[in-house]
Amino acid sequence: MSVSRIVSLSVIAASLAACHRNDAPLVVQEGKTLFQQRCSVCHGPNGEGGQGPSLRAIGGRKAGGDAKFGYTKAMAAAGLTWDAATLDRFLAAPTEVVPGTAMVLVTPAPAERKALIAYLLSLPAGPSSAMGSAAVAAPAAPLTTDASGARTGRSAFGDYKTDAPGVRRKIVVADLPPPFATESARNSAKVAPQPDGATLQVPPGFKVARFAKELKQPRLLRTAPNGDVFIAASDAGEVQVVRASADGTTGDAPTTFASGLHDPFGIAFYPPGDAPQWVYVAETNQVRRYPYKAGDRTARGPGEVVVARLSPEVGGHTMRSLEITPDGKTMYVAVGSQSNVAEDLAMKSPAEIASYEQAHGLGATWGYEEDRADVLAFDIAGKNRRVFATGIRNCSGLALQPTTAAVFCSTNERDRLGDDLVPDYVTHVEEHKFYGWPWYYLGDHEDPRHAGKRKDLVGKITVPDVLLQPHSAPLQLAFYDGAMFPPEYKGDLFVALHGSWNRGSRTGYKVVRVKLKDGAPTGEYEDFLIGFVVDADHVWGRPVGVTVAKDGALLVSDDGNGTIWRITRG
Repeated sequence: MSVSRIVSLSVIAASLAACHRNDAPLVVQEGKTLFQQRCSVCHGPNGEGGQGPSLRAIGGRKAGGDAKFGYTKAMAAAGLTWDAATLDRFLAAPTEVVPGTAMVLVTPAPAERKALIAYLLSLPAGPSSAMGSAAVAAPAAPLTTDASGARTGRSAFGDYKTDAPGVRRKIVVADLPPPFATESARNSAKVAPQPDGATLQVPPGFKVARFAKELKQPRLLRTAPNGDVFIAASDAGEVQVVRASADGTTGDAPTTFASGLHDPFGIAFYPPGDAPQWVYVAETNQVRRYPYKAGDRTARGPGEVVVARLSPEVGGHTMRSLEITPDGKTMYVAVGSQSNVAEDLAMKSPAEIASYEQAHGLGATWGYEEDRADVLAFDIAGKNRRVFATGIRNCSGLALQPTTAAVFCSTNERDRLGDDLVPDYVTHVEEHKFYGWPWYYLGDHEDPRHAGKRKDLVGKITVPDVLLQPHSAPLQLAFYDGAMFPPEYKGDLFVALHGSWNRGSRTGYKVVRVKLKDGAPTGEYEDFLIGFVVDADHVWGRPVGVTVAKDGALLVSDDGNGTIWRITRG
């Protein structure tokens, strides 16, 4: 499943002359291994492109040269040609060479850079993708609904053309098509400026207005106890702070709370309550905390490393969500997978698997996927580490239910099985449970790319609560605990859907409301904020973060055009 902060080696290409050596075949093989472990989740198993651009025939190409891919504004305007010296600099420090690039993964070792480049130069020129383009989508299904009016069956899948505020959907496991029922699409959206007359749409009685603009690709949002809005500006390596006006309608110019971070995303305050003393920040592979007092807009001192390493390997999904329990005793950190589905993982014997799972949890992967695709738990000092749950490909949104402290995840599921596989999901997460990745999905549905490898897991996979339209890319989620919205919204979840790339008919690019009854998800969700899609090829916004403001308004970040939107009850 696509997701926005998946590492995009958008221009790993030709450090050309370095590859002419006697051991070139060995270097190429080393590069292939590194590429498939770290880069294929974005660029495809053979560099053909996917969520990231194609890297075929990259040598001598201009930056931003894949016409099928929607680059960041920074990369499109970089004006670079990828020769050996430029590429070596870029891979060593991508955000310094192209500030604002979405490719933030640093490759510090010269030997690894050389190997990656050797492999890429070995790829033959050809189509930018072995997958289908956006052109062919399944015909619209006849509308079917349940007794409450929620769309069901094939019509629940839909696409952006079927979105409207209040449209409800309920997808169940029985609705799933078989793998490869459609060709796997490469259909990345290109982000355009907001067209004249384009407006966002919300349910009757609500209003939406711009809260802040011209931000540095704002991603996760977190409301401080005093009402300040903390922003993860991941690509800039910063945590920023915006303060609302007296009437709450607009935010002022952001200030930088902390900088020099590696892809920061998760933010939490400690201790819980009105007077936190620390701001915890989850980076790609560590957690820091900064001294803080209510009202601070810059950190009171340097960051202190609380967790020095989350996993042995970096790459792939880079966002790390973070939550601290209301009693202040436990810190949860979600760590996404390095690859799409760990296809080239060397198998262990049954005895080796049993021993490994004692320490890493049921169904856990090893090798370059060790301690990935899971939710980890620590004490507040970063000690007493344990694996809380496994088999969650990319829990890019993590939230605690206010009344129970139950853990909830919004999850980007796997790609390249067809338009309608695999649905992303929102679910409560139970300790010691296994949610399927990479061996199975949504119960005992075996991934054909791992056929026969883990029959011992049949009957042991937990099915998630709410299935979303496939490839929607859910990111941050937030429980509504404010007082501005009608009472029936209290305790429900809002989820930002960043939008699809691996689906012929575009979906996502909206905010949805996940309904709960007596604290449990019903399996149903409804469109809440829509209107970012321009046409089949273009969008003018991509929702990422959601947070409830101190006055009860809902704030939504859009990293496509650097905006935060404010939704109020009219």
